[in-house]
Amino acid sequence: MLAKFFNTFSYLLLLLFTLITLSAYDSNKPGLALGTLERERIAHTATVSEVITALPVNAGSQVTKGTVLVKLDDTIQKALVAKAQAQMQQAKANLEKVHNGAREEEVAAASAQVAGAKAALVKSVANYQRAQILIEKELASQATLDNALASRDENTAKLHATQEKLLQLINGARIEDLQIAEAVLAMTIAVVASENKKLKDLTITAKRDGLLDNLPWNLGERVTQGSPVAIVLAGKAPFARVYVPEPYRVKIKIADKLTVHIDGLSEPIIGTVRWISSEPAFTPYFALNQEERANLMYLAEIQLPDSAADLPMGIPAQVQMP
Repeated sequence: MLAKFFNTFSYLLLLLFTLITLSAYDSNKPGLALGTLERERIAHTATVSEVITALPVNAGSQVTKGTVLVKLDDTIQKALVAKAQAQMQQAKANLEKVHNGAREEEVAAASAQVAGAKAALVKSVANYQRAQILIEKELASQATLDNALASRDENTAKLHATQEKLLQLINGARIEDLQIAEAVLAMTIAVVASENKKLKDLTITAKRDGLLDNLPWNLGERVTQGSPVAIVLAGKAPFARVYVPEPYRVKIKIADKLTVHIDGLSEPIIGTVRWISSEPAFTPYFALNQEERANLMYLAEIQLPDSAADLPMGIPAQVQMP
């Protein structure tokens, strides 16, 4: 009795396995590439951690390239832009000053200093000469002569310094000073451009036409840097992402027209092959004989026409192989 029970149980298990196998075989009927409808998902991320101040467009709306999707608080960034612009103006003024050289008033003042240094030197030379005479007549001490000599040398140095300063003003700036001023200006211009780009990034706009699928953050929330703040499904119509069986790979090329069957639609749709992988999605580690080669699958994308724009993502699709 027990043996009869086990025989019946084994038969039922075999029957169930056979039904599952047949069902699997039916779902992978030859001549069909199976997959789902997909769209290109574009995630617009926040470049900084700031508060959302505006959400001009509701989720589910069609948007065009350039449409404002999210605005972040730009108070701090505007201040940084103003600071960078002020530094740029300062660098421009400094470069212009170096180019123009000294003013007439500065040259005149330097000339007067040279004249004063010459007069002081003449006086100190005369004092030194008188001290020498007095020393010869033993009417003055050696300290007097030493002080006169030091005063003469000091005034000589002052005269040379004022003459060099006057010469510097007359000749203008050195080429190295001009290069430094130009480099500082170039650096400040680059900083202004960088800060303006950061300011522009706080107003997040659509980069392509499509459907605004999701706004993960609410108005007034502080987003985290790098997190998505708007999800756009690009393109007018979805495409079918399917796995092409290996025997049909050589029969398919870009721009081919293929028939697409979509669950829920009674009539098929003609799509266009826009991409097909050159490498299989599954490659066994052992040698590929004829049986294993049939298991290879090549990922392909079949673009649907604009008339299928209302079809949602994730719907199962089957593409008839040529």
